[in-house]
Amino acid sequence: MDHSTTLARPLTPAPHAPALRILNRLLAGMERPPALRLGDAILHEFEAHPEYTLVIRDPGLLRRLVLRPDPLLLADAYFRGVIDVEGDLYSALGLKAHFETVSLTWRDKLALWRDALMLRVSDRDGLKPFGGLTSRVARRFAHRHSRQTDRAAISFHYDVSNAFYGLWLDAERVYSCAYFETPEDSLEQAQRNKLEHICRKLRLQPGDRLLDIGCGWGALVCWAAREYGVRAHGITLSQRQLEYARERIRAEGLQDLVTVELRDYRDLDGAAAYDKVSSVGMFEHVGLANLPAYFAAVQRVLRPGGLFLNHGITHDEEGWNRTVATEFINRYVFPDGELDCVSNIQLGMERAGFEIHDVEGLRPHYALTLRHWVQRLEARRDEALQEVDEVTFRIWRLYMAACALEFEAGGTGLYQIVASKRDGGAWPVPLTRRDLYRG
Repeated sequence: MDHSTTLARPLTPAPHAPALRILNRLLAGMERPPALRLGDAILHEFEAHPEYTLVIRDPGLLRRLVLRPDPLLLADAYFRGVIDVEGDLYSALGLKAHFETVSLTWRDKLALWRDALMLRVSDRDGLKPFGGLTSRVARRFAHRHSRQTDRAAISFHYDVSNAFYGLWLDAERVYSCAYFETPEDSLEQAQRNKLEHICRKLRLQPGDRLLDIGCGWGALVCWAAREYGVRAHGITLSQRQLEYARERIRAEGLQDLVTVELRDYRDLDGAAAYDKVSSVGMFEHVGLANLPAYFAAVQRVLRPGGLFLNHGITHDEEGWNRTVATEFINRYVFPDGELDCVSNIQLGMERAGFEIHDVEGLRPHYALTLRHWVQRLEARRDEALQEVDEVTFRIWRLYMAACALEFEAGGTGLYQIVASKRDGGAWPVPLTRRDLYRG
């Protein structure tokens, strides 16, 4: 049966008939529309078992959707508990694509508005816009990327709670794409694989001086020092990450090999101070206009012939244009975050004087990583709610699930690019990649 044209019979006629008419129109054309519930009242059911039920707790949301059928209104309502999803969250995320295509004529809007006025709307505060970032605060993040706003943006995302992140990250506390040798690998194994893969790509040797830009909770600097005997230095803009990393270094007895500090990449000291530089999941925060300054900073602190590994998320199109997805990311998750296509990233590196040696796409690896994170977060919901509020929990759950689908669909990618600072034509890596895959 074609569910896009047939919504099953209403189970509760009046007084919920106006709500059902609105929803029938808004959901018309969906291949597999959800079951619907308004509070405790089931509005309709399908002959085929639906993948999820959309629960609407305040019909006032329907009034707003009639005037502006915007997917961001649905996301906002979910964060505040005005709507809920019972069943498969990944399937429910199909509502985003559907609502991006909804187009109501003025005749539709007038008819639906008459129905909307018949709805019994609560007087709760739930329909006031919740912004993640309020409009006033959002104006601070206008992609200017000053030192002050970059630090504020990093704090917004990373200083949520160290314990919160610890509930769903792996034991090494790696907050970036894992590296799965098989889809059956555990997240723990895949993140160890990733740390090892990066160290091998950088051809780390005992005594090397390694700089990790955006060192997070210290996973890579500690791994590189412990497993490869390098002298590692990490920088971050997150105060909570810094505190955790320093305690970790002390606990692992790595004080003689590893240091971390709160520092902006633009303020790095020294020229030719490092043999190797890594940047994992950080350059997405830099801003497209600042990428030349970012690559120039790495070029300055890297010795001639030194290797630079840049690991980060990319877009399937050029630039950071305003869309539902980009507005969602900047409003709720990553203020001032911006992505570009991988070819532009490589071009920027070459313009800065780097020679590119290796480019590896890891898109399916990030999709798997995100699904692991969502599953782990959901499994520890009660503990998570001791660290953050319900809104924050819902934002993270929805954000990571949506990102998993976006990576699976190819809208975003993940690339590791290995390059070197030119040194008179010298070739700083082996002739083949065989050393990367040794036993």
